[in-house]
Amino acid sequence: MKRVGEVVSVAQGVAVVRAPDADHVAIGTPVVDEDLDDCGRVVDVFGPVEHPYLAVSPDGDIHLPTLVGSPLYAR
Repeated sequence: MKRVGEVVSVAQGVAVVRAPDADHVAIGTPVVDEDLDDCGRVVDVFGPVEHPYLAVSPDGDIHLPTLVGSPLYAR
């Protein structure tokens, strides 16, 4: 598994994840939390090239504010 980054906020129905470096996952990549529960998919990449932000659209009934401060991973 690859670490996608840490959820820094929630905005307009997506989780905003800060990538640790410029080597980020692709749009459409499914992401999971530390317990390997499905959280959603990457729908956008934005911000600075060195440490971009990823927008993750939630799957199902995920309560996004509970993810703030949590790391997310790609399978």
